[in-house]
Amino acid sequence: TIWQEEELKGAIVLIFANKQDLPGALDDAAVTEALELHKIKNRQWSIFKTCAVKGEGLYEGLDWLSNTLKSGGS
Repeated sequence: TIWQEEELKGAIVLIFANKQDLPGALDDAAVTEALELHKIKNRQWSIFKTCAVKGEGLYEGLDWLSNTLKSGGS
């Protein structure tokens, strides 16, 4: 998987689960399973539900990323 690529070793992973306003949008568990996020052991990751059209969830995800980077990714 992409998570095993040497170039991404230690990278922080921010997932925007977009289109949450539409029927059939995946929940956190389904996104985690689909992207095999449960296999990530050596890095920080988080999922943020978003609706880009409405601007929902975007700033929260970027805030999380900024704070995670400031804290050294731990």
